[in-house]
Amino acid sequence: MRIGELSRRTGVPVPTIKYYVREGLLPPGELTSPNQATYDEKHERRLRLIRTLLDVGGLKVAEISEVLAAIDDPERSLHKVFGATAEGFGTAHSEHDDAESVAAHAVVADLVSRRGWRAHASDPAAADLSKALAALDRLGHGAFVDVLDAYADAAEQVARADLEYVDRQVVVEDMVEAVAIGTVLGEAVFSALRRLAHVDASAKLYGADGPPGGDCPRT
Repeated sequence: MRIGELSRRTGVPVPTIKYYVREGLLPPGELTSPNQATYDEKHERRLRLIRTLLDVGGLKVAEISEVLAAIDDPERSLHKVFGATAEGFGTAHSEHDDAESVAAHAVVADLVSRRGWRAHASDPAAADLSKALAALDRLGHGAFVDVLDAYADAAEQVARADLEYVDRQVVVEDMVEAVAIGTVLGEAVFSALRRLAHVDASAKLYGADGPPGGDCPRT
C-alpha cells in the first residue's frame, strides 16, 4: 500500500507517519521509485502500536523509541523488555530531601524485602512509590502506609494476570510485543477498573444518597 492508504487505515496523518520514519520508530517503506514507497501490514501494525503507546499509554516519543528497541532486540529477554517498558512510566526525578522522603524510602525498602520481591530500591517504580508516599505524609496522610500491603497484594495478582496473558502467545515476537502492550495498556486498564471499583465500593460503604458517617445500609 502507499503511504496515503496507510494513513487512511490507521487515521495517522501522512506528515506524522513521515516523522515516525525519520525518528526511527517506523521502518521505511520499500522504495519503488526515488519518490515512492510501499508499506505492508507490518507497518500498519507497528504504526498502531506507536499510536497506542502514545495516546493510551501516555509515553513520549523518546520513551516509545526505547520500548520499540526492546521489542526489536532479539537478544533481549522478556524480563528486560518488561523493565524497559516499565521505565517509560517513571516520573520521579527530583525529590525533596526531607524527613518524609527518608521515611518513605525506608518503607518501600522494607516492603520489597518483606515480600521477597526481586526488585531494587533504585528501580524507577520504587522511586515513584517513595515519592507518592512522601507526598501523602506531607499532606497529613502518612497512615496510608497501613494499607500498602493490600495494594501490594492486588499488584501481585495483576502482575500474574499480565504474565499469564503473555504466556498465551505462541510466537516469540508476539510474546515480546505482548509484554510491552500488556505493561502499557494494562496500566490504563487497571487504572480505569480501579476508578469503577471506587464508585461501587463508595456506594456500598457510604450509601448512594447518604453522607459519609450516616446510617446508610451496607450491602
